[in-house]
Amino acid sequence: MRPDTDGSVDKSALHVITLVSVGAHPTSGRPRRAEQDARAVELGLQLAGDNLHVLHAGDADEPALRGYLGMGLDELHVLSQPTGADALPGLADYIREAGVQLVLTGSQAETGEGSGMLPYLLAEKLGWPLVVGLAEVESISNGSALVLQALPRGQRRRLKVRLPLLATVDNAAPKPRQSAFGPAQRGLLDVEDIEVVIDEISTSAQLSPAKPRPKRLKVIKAKSGADRMKAATAKASGGGGQVLKGVSAQEGAAAILKLLVEEGVVR
Repeated sequence: MRPDTDGSVDKSALHVITLVSVGAHPTSGRPRRAEQDARAVELGLQLAGDNLHVLHAGDADEPALRGYLGMGLDELHVLSQPTGADALPGLADYIREAGVQLVLTGSQAETGEGSGMLPYLLAEKLGWPLVVGLAEVESISNGSALVLQALPRGQRRRLKVRLPLLATVDNAAPKPRQSAFGPAQRGLLDVEDIEVVIDEISTSAQLSPAKPRPKRLKVIKAKSGADRMKAATAKASGGGGQVLKGVSAQEGAAAILKLLVEEGVVR
């Protein structure tokens, strides 16, 4: 692989696959393109242009998949899988036979298990290096990629990784372009039937909405039993309290509600 004379990646020689899934709107829960997967598609378009290969394992009749076609794709390849199937074997076989150098995906699905384990399991099965939190691909040359990895607090780390490579795209990656209705309807869904492997763990598990975790109690660092008992039974000294005198009922209720919101009791 070689960079162009201006330092950019030679799109004609780079083979990239972007894995996409069906997302869910955070408020309504309606199906849509997944946010991080859309960023992976955007990054793939910038790297490979028309050579980008977008792949989905699941139901080809899901209308939300056309949201990716609306980004300017001519085709989206679908490995037909029913609900409850394990997508890992089919994806691994397809990628291995495709002979690509770079696979991009979001870090975590917005529907289903949403465990974020698929990129790790897929990289292990392929025997490829995995870069987590990809923000940018700076250059590709001599069988290696120079990439920027997003770190907490806006920091970046430059890594040089050998190809082929699998990378999860972070929210620090380029924002995806809008999906246009016309191209979304004109794009082609290329469906391929593959062997179905049922995910027994997923099908037997019971899914429920996540609940807010309780606040962690203060850790007592006392060494002796007497000190631990004293610390556990000692009355906490107030420091952030507020005494309300001579206020109306509305002002008192507003102060109480503000405190409850700050403590995370109500939202």
